[in-house]
Amino acid sequence: MPTQFDAPLLAVDLSAHISAFLTAQSLAPDCKLVLAYSGGVDSEVLAYGLSQFAQQHSEFNYQLIYVHHGLSDNADIWAQHCIARGQHYGLPVIVERVSVNRGPRLSLEAEARKVRYQAIEQHLTANDVLLTAHHEDDQLETILLALKRGQGPKGLAAMGQVQALVQGKQLRPLLDISREHIEAYAKQQGLVHIEDESNQDDKFDRNFLRLEIIPRLKARWPSIATTASRSATLCAEQQTTLDLQVSERLPMWLTVAPYHAQTVFKLDSFAEQSVDWQALLLRGFIQSQGFALPSKVQLNQIIVQLLTAKDDAKVHLRVGECVIHRFANQVYLFKYQSYKHCNMPFNWVLSDDVLVPLLQEDRTELVVTPQGGFCDANIRFSITSQGPRARLPLPDEVVSVRYQLAGQFRCHPHLRDKGRELKKLWQEFAVPPWMREKIGFVFYGEELVMAIGLWVEKNFSVESNELGLQVDREILV
Repeated sequence: MPTQFDAPLLAVDLSAHISAFLTAQSLAPDCKLVLAYSGGVDSEVLAYGLSQFAQQHSEFNYQLIYVHHGLSDNADIWAQHCIARGQHYGLPVIVERVSVNRGPRLSLEAEARKVRYQAIEQHLTANDVLLTAHHEDDQLETILLALKRGQGPKGLAAMGQVQALVQGKQLRPLLDISREHIEAYAKQQGLVHIEDESNQDDKFDRNFLRLEIIPRLKARWPSIATTASRSATLCAEQQTTLDLQVSERLPMWLTVAPYHAQTVFKLDSFAEQSVDWQALLLRGFIQSQGFALPSKVQLNQIIVQLLTAKDDAKVHLRVGECVIHRFANQVYLFKYQSYKHCNMPFNWVLSDDVLVPLLQEDRTELVVTPQGGFCDANIRFSITSQGPRARLPLPDEVVSVRYQLAGQFRCHPHLRDKGRELKKLWQEFAVPPWMREKIGFVFYGEELVMAIGLWVEKNFSVESNELGLQVDREILV
């Protein structure tokens, strides 16, 4: 909850505030506190407070990181400022140089923020902490931008003082402190900081709010940043409750795809759910798979197409980096880059480098990247006496892996009494259409031996305890 300051503006020692906040976090012994350090007044105050904390807590490690975006002619000067101030504080400084994508239709603010966090987060491990100097006025900016975008409770919850990261967590010790308080404290302590000229450019949304809108709001309602932060806290509480309900209901809608071993969303009875719950469940699924959430309009369009397309229709949608498919009344999600395939030769003849170590029993397993192969999987060859496997190839048999066999090609899986055409087996084994070109078939000479990961041909299947060749796809994460 935001701290209320009833005392005069400078009566609260921000260094003590920062120390008290960090002490309350129950930090892991030997964890590293990493400060995103720009040299601006906000991060300068936080760096000063961190140095005071470090003097009393030598059990932790400390790191300041300045990210050099290359967007300003003054960036080199700012980097030197941060290095000098770090030495003054007795805290080590790293300068990370990044390149910001300035492509058309891209937000320079968003792209700079993305590469900045990427550069910093590579220095974090599981128990580490990222400190950022976001304050109460930054929170108000975030809330106003969320309103502009028409976001719901999740967006209006804005920033939290504690936030989980892929590695470690992010802390915002100054989130309940106003910009005026920070600037007054920096002046009181005689802290030297930089002024980024881009902060005066109101073509950027946050600068426009900071320069034009928020001063007028504060002139009319001086406590608006504090009360807006209170609203953000209430939205966060409501979103937490909603997330809990979704997490309790979502598992019953999930299953594992038979072949691809990926989590998919079941559409059985989905149409019977209320419109609100349809949106909540599908959003929960998309988020659980690590994808950015679509807008409300996009989500509604996705749901309509998933529910109204004919059973044999190929539903294929893309939202950002997320590719959405429907197959066998289930929803599949893929990252766009992994969905695209590389140029795979139709006939890949295995070299002695693959076969000899296995057949001469030097090794029992070997993982190989196919020649020119698909981006999402390697192939694992194993010599084993367990599970479905084919007899070992004879010395004069040429072993190859082939792709994109004709649908009329006749196969005879080891578990079936009769053979069938491949196009029928695709359906029987529930292999989605977009996966079929990625399935390899092992041949000895011109005879089909197995469909990798699916079946062994009956004439080549090994029984009892006899050693045989087992081949599987190893999905790349």
